[in-house]
Amino acid sequence: MSTDYQRARVELGRRLRELREARPGGRLTGTDLAQLLGWPQSKVSKLENGRQTPTDDDLRAWAEAVGQPSAFSELRARLKGLESHIRSWKRQLAAGHAPVQETWDTITSGAQTKRSLSSAAISGMLQTADYARHVFDAHAVLQGAPRDTDAAVRARMKRQEWLYRPGKRLDLLMHESVLWARICPPKVLVAQLDRLLGVVGMDTVRMGILPLDASLSLTLGNSFTILDDRLVAVEEWHAELWLDDAESIALYRRVWDAFAASAVYGVDAQQVIARVRRSIKV
Repeated sequence: MSTDYQRARVELGRRLRELREARPGGRLTGTDLAQLLGWPQSKVSKLENGRQTPTDDDLRAWAEAVGQPSAFSELRARLKGLESHIRSWKRQLAAGHAPVQETWDTITSGAQTKRSLSSAAISGMLQTADYARHVFDAHAVLQGAPRDTDAAVRARMKRQEWLYRPGKRLDLLMHESVLWARICPPKVLVAQLDRLLGVVGMDTVRMGILPLDASLSLTLGNSFTILDDRLVAVEEWHAELWLDDAESIALYRRVWDAFAASAVYGVDAQQVIARVRRSIKV
């Protein structure tokens, strides 16, 4: 967990404690508040000490219990500030994958340039519907999320319309291992690789492949996307990190540039993809 995130969560806890102790009707102890809310006392302690992230409902209940319901908007704003940095998959997927895809589409639709490094799966911007379906199903099982695969696939396909808008540019890097990953049946993977072959040369996409034998100046890390040098989204198993400070953006841009220098493009990229495709027995 990032230091900045934890510091902000501790500060939110401090504010919750302050509201409890300054209750208009008289100071409440942590035990009193827990009983009033029907919570374990440990939950109050964890929230006040920055060891647990509250939900919107937690904050609303807290503000009302301490007699200061108007404080909810302030508390919620603080929470959203936290979530702008670390967005838990468990929270995001509570209603399924489709709302997450729609939110990302809203965030990215205005971007002119996307620079992405994909180290685990084919970039969502270039996935076929069948490939995306297997990705969503697998992650729904992993996260214990609702299965809304068809709606999620439709949302992802709609997001790809961004590629056909004037002035847009996708600079994409993928490690060759991603092409080999059998996260779907061979027939689906072949169709997905054919999709990639058709993208090479598209004027809004510059796709680079990092061959297995490429010399790399850095170790390969998690997948990430840089939007117009204003926001970086990094994919972790437990959460998606949204980084908007200049220092982090500059760091990820240097990482992206380092891998871009090791990638192959155009005909050379096609040859790598075609070699993988020929190896698949359908």
